[in-house]
Amino acid sequence: MKISVITVCYNSAVTLGDTLASVASQDYPDVEHIVIDGGSTDGTRELIEREGGHVKVFVSEPDKGIYDAMNKGLAHASGELVGFLNSDDVYTHSGVLSRIAGVMADTALDACYANLYFVDPVRLDVVRRVWRSRDYEPGLCVRRGWMPAHPTFYARRELYLKHGGFNLDYSLQSDFDMALRLLDIHGIRTRFVPEFWVRMRMGGASNASVRNVLRGNLEAWRAVRAHNIPVPPWFILVKLASRLGQFGKRSLDLG
Repeated sequence: MKISVITVCYNSAVTLGDTLASVASQDYPDVEHIVIDGGSTDGTRELIEREGGHVKVFVSEPDKGIYDAMNKGLAHASGELVGFLNSDDVYTHSGVLSRIAGVMADTALDACYANLYFVDPVRLDVVRRVWRSRDYEPGLCVRRGWMPAHPTFYARRELYLKHGGFNLDYSLQSDFDMALRLLDIHGIRTRFVPEFWVRMRMGGASNASVRNVLRGNLEAWRAVRAHNIPVPPWFILVKLASRLGQFGKRSLDLG
């Protein structure tokens, strides 16, 4: 079972090397690493040439943002399973993809997901937030503004072929719209694995400022309404409140 790992980046040479090394270190034998770059000018191409010998597909050209780049990655993917590990992300250990393949050997499943650490941008052993996920229940995305931690979400490629890629109308929350469509609307079969699979550096676009947090939550609200689903008046407040338990500084045991 081939696994396609899609990494999107733009002027991320400072952190991309860690992502390349993390994918290359995986002990799973059948990995297709796809890197979609938005036309970087910071030496990203040279970094790929120097440290990306395992990369199967590298595209560097202007795009319309992160979700457009993700759609390009999906178009190039040939694996049975597809996941996203962006240029601020690394796996927690070398056996993550083997674990995912083992879970998805159950042909009754369409996707799986796990927990995620948000770590310091410089010190990857310092945890700033902990995203503990949960088992999915029907309607959870709409009721709570909930979604799986996207960098831990691995789905069968046929789902994206059947239900479409990321909606470019949402520049910050198209991953939430995707979760809403796949889980709440189409009812795909998922499994939550109570393990930590990814470390993500703090400072991503959706969390870069209070303004972006508010914009993102408004986008999520718009996404629900766009599917003609009644939205509870407290949707945004509940979505914000659901993240409060994620914060806290602690040391990450890498042992």
